[in-house]
Amino acid sequence: MTRVRKKDDSSEVRKVTWVGLGWNAALSVAKFVVGVVGNSQALVADAIHSASDFVTDVAVIVGSHFWNSPPDAEHPYGHRRFETLITIGIGLAVAAVGIGIGYKAVLALLAGEASHPETSVAVMALASIIVKEILFRYTRNAGRKIRSQVLEANAWHHRSDSFSSIPVLVAVVFAILLPQLWFADSVGALVVAFFVIHSAIEIAAPGLRQLVDRGANPDVLGKLRSVALSHPKVISLHGLRSRYVGSDLHVDVHIVVDDQMTLKDAHDVAEEVEQLLIDSNENVVDALVHIDPYNANRAAQGEIKTIEK
Repeated sequence: MTRVRKKDDSSEVRKVTWVGLGWNAALSVAKFVVGVVGNSQALVADAIHSASDFVTDVAVIVGSHFWNSPPDAEHPYGHRRFETLITIGIGLAVAAVGIGIGYKAVLALLAGEASHPETSVAVMALASIIVKEILFRYTRNAGRKIRSQVLEANAWHHRSDSFSSIPVLVAVVFAILLPQLWFADSVGALVVAFFVIHSAIEIAAPGLRQLVDRGANPDVLGKLRSVALSHPKVISLHGLRSRYVGSDLHVDVHIVVDDQMTLKDAHDVAEEVEQLLIDSNENVVDALVHIDPYNANRAAQGEIKTIEK
């Protein structure tokens, strides 16, 4: 027996991502122009980070057209792995940006390059912090509402951009107030790089764990076990397993019922337990229940293995 919940969050994912894409495009252009005109390597680096947000937004919008496609002959379990792959791709893209920013900042420090940013750079950095924090909260809330792994990853990409603008702001203020600190702007760019790389690790790690078939945590499994046992005709259960496919959770379990039950009655119990499992957790989209017969006399004689209570 198996029952599958239909889930299509693609339209909501695209709507939220289009909002972020528009703001990322505007911010990346604005920060790049102000950084070049205002003579700030740190703000130019931050502009590149915002541009990477733009690229990953495009990847999310394109990918959302694939991961909600129905199962087919080549993908009988659906296409949610596309969500996992795109999430990892976002992490790798962010890491590449961070490494590039850090490399350029180190070269500038080693070469002794001095920069004297203007006040407009500080204003732009402050505006970026505010806008990106708003985008982070908007995208994260939407991701949690529809249980979208990729939206939550993109939200943290927004937050990393917000955080990376803070050292830019601090470095620029120091460079303006204390011109003798010729290295302040490059140090700010280097700090941005560390923030970006840390964000990349946080984004990619969940997707990498899913590629090795990570299951639900003990708390979720405990709840699923209790839900299955709550059915009055389920004597006990064993073999409860789960695995994530994208943000979807697939569950299978063996339930034990009276061996005097008719085949139809056992079938009905399996369907009811499957529905209970799906209804108990918004991430559960597929439930497979196997029926095992229980006979008290055979159990007492040791013919039936010990069953997980």
